[in-house]
Amino acid sequence: MQIPRNKSIKLYGFNNLTKTLSFNLYDICYTISPEHRKDYFEYIDTEYNADRLVKILKDVAKIIGANILNVANQDYHPQGASVTMLVAENQVIEDEKSVKIIDNESPGPPSEDIVGHLDKSHIAVHTYPESHPDKGISTFRVDIDVSTCGEISPLKALNYLITSFEPDIGVIDYKVRGFTRNVNGKKFFIDHKINSIQNYMTRETQELYQMIDVNVYQENIFHTKMLLKEFDLDHYLFGVKEKELKPADRTKIKKRIEKEMLEIFYDRNITRK
Repeated sequence: MQIPRNKSIKLYGFNNLTKTLSFNLYDICYTISPEHRKDYFEYIDTEYNADRLVKILKDVAKIIGANILNVANQDYHPQGASVTMLVAENQVIEDEKSVKIIDNESPGPPSEDIVGHLDKSHIAVHTYPESHPDKGISTFRVDIDVSTCGEISPLKALNYLITSFEPDIGVIDYKVRGFTRNVNGKKFFIDHKINSIQNYMTRETQELYQMIDVNVYQENIFHTKMLLKEFDLDHYLFGVKEKELKPADRTKIKKRIEKEMLEIFYDRNITRK
């Protein structure tokens, strides 16, 4: 149902809507040799080890105004790491039995600026380094889930997470589940205005990526895919520079990287002759 604009709703009980932000972020790399591939994974394991991921999730907890109850983290061998964080709600409004409808689609803080408040949540992150056995392509995937119960959506953490990982590709899902009820028994299945996940990204981020939306408004389901627009071969090479490659090798490597990125972006294999 439609919710009134800029109006406070008196609730029966508390706001128990569940809002979940889930996304995959991908970093694509090309390595000339098995030694370079090994070095790349060692770099990834150092840059995004469990301790670094804990730091990122603690920053997310600050953004969503949550008290951390427990942190479980694990580095895996040969690659990968996971962190799960349980948090409790902070009070964000004086009257816990009322909620103000929020009509403000705007980005949250970037990675260097941690401010803001949300309600309770749990947060999880997992990393998945992967490589092609003989084509030189390596893919680093980060899966992140931020789930909140209460007044404001976890989308305010999106901008920070994107600027923390600077992905080549992003696949983002946002879903509002359940309902909350006012004092007259009327159900509300969403408590804030949203048109697109893109509106929670900065203009700078939107300009960097090609984006497509697949939204099901009547089900409160929102889906956005993002693919880096500019192609700079040096950005994807590890252990070697473009100028060190022969022209024919540059062309071959570029085609392999572009094919990998398009397959991930469109969720299908591409056959090229």
